[in-house]
Amino acid sequence: MYVDLFFEKMPRVLRVTELTRAINELLEGNVPPLWVRGEISGLVKAASGHWYFVLKDEQAQVRCVMFRHKNPSPDKNIANGTQVEVLAVATLYEARGDFQLNVEQLRPAGLGVLYEQFAKLKQKLEDEGLFAAAHKRALPAFPRRIGIITSVHAAALRDVLTTLKRRLPGVPVVLYPAPVQGAGSAEKIASAIRIAGQRGECDVLILCRGGGSIEDLWAFNEEVVARAIYDSPVPIVSGVGHETDFTIADFVADERAPTPTAAAQRVVPDRHALMQGLRDIARHLLRAQRNRVQNAMQSVDYLQRRLIHPSRQLANHSQHLDQLRQRLMRSYAMRLQQQQYLCQSYARRLSGSDFHRLRDKQDHLAGRLCMAMQNEQNRQQANMDALAQHLALLDPKQVLRRGYSLVQDESGRLVSGIRQLTAGDELRITLAEGWVRTKVMQLGE
Repeated sequence: MYVDLFFEKMPRVLRVTELTRAINELLEGNVPPLWVRGEISGLVKAASGHWYFVLKDEQAQVRCVMFRHKNPSPDKNIANGTQVEVLAVATLYEARGDFQLNVEQLRPAGLGVLYEQFAKLKQKLEDEGLFAAAHKRALPAFPRRIGIITSVHAAALRDVLTTLKRRLPGVPVVLYPAPVQGAGSAEKIASAIRIAGQRGECDVLILCRGGGSIEDLWAFNEEVVARAIYDSPVPIVSGVGHETDFTIADFVADERAPTPTAAAQRVVPDRHALMQGLRDIARHLLRAQRNRVQNAMQSVDYLQRRLIHPSRQLANHSQHLDQLRQRLMRSYAMRLQQQQYLCQSYARRLSGSDFHRLRDKQDHLAGRLCMAMQNEQNRQQANMDALAQHLALLDPKQVLRRGYSLVQDESGRLVSGIRQLTAGDELRITLAEGWVRTKVMQLGE
């Protein structure tokens, strides 16, 4: 239907270029990228870096092109007769009118199943939290003993041991041998991890293997290995494959190293760097000590300039004491002279006629003060008696004794009229002596 509508818009007679271009647009616009499986034939690796080949099976074939920036040039296993799977876009090479596939990705046939298994297990373990950053532990800065889990025949073992010896010689290494490839290798790797955790003799473990294909590294993509790494009480560094290789073990491990050598570099510090750091610290301490000594010497020189000989200090103190003694004597003489003058002045005043006059005046004032105090006391007493009599007149109990009563409702409010009451209200009536509780039976005016 779409093709018919498309060609209805075109002229009835088409040039070849127009036809091939229209068909190419139809292919590219309506056929999504697809995975196609087949056998490589007629492979040509051009000097430009592009690959040209035919992908065929028992009944059909199709031309393919893989441009330089897409092809896996380091892969030497791609050759005529190789069964491969390609992710390609269907196009038409307009210059020759040839239908072809533009290849985006290429991998050996059969790897698709492994990649699918890898993706499913990765998603499952990630959902369970085996990759969570909160579970990952920090590596010890200076491990007392290092454990290595790998094959005794692995080339990666020699690289790791050489790196450890070069960076920090003298650190004990314990090997937990386990095959890293082949049937049953995953269970043996997991067993070695559990044994290392149970023995608890190492501070950190290195799980390592050299590079290889996805089939070679598949033991490290098994669930049993992932769960053993997660349950290990000892931190684990995964150094499996090359930098571009990723396994399930890398995601579960406490730390992932791109290569086995990098894993060894991660677990131990470089002794040369440590020595250089120690030398820097020593220089810093020496410089700080030198500066402190120089500052102390300057302080001593300053204090020495301020220091005075004891005999000179004694002479200065003696002179100061003499000055204080002279000041004290002058002050004492002046004070004595002032007191003598005051005494003479008081004696003259007492011996004169003023003394008798002042004494008579004092006696007169004392008499007046006593009389004023008595009068004030009598006035205050009379005022107090008047207030007491007035208070007695205002005492409610005096009113009650005359036959009156105090009526209160249930809330304690005073009742002054029937408008505040209703039939059935309970009242409290306070009398001169005691109180009674009653109920309103009838209201009237």
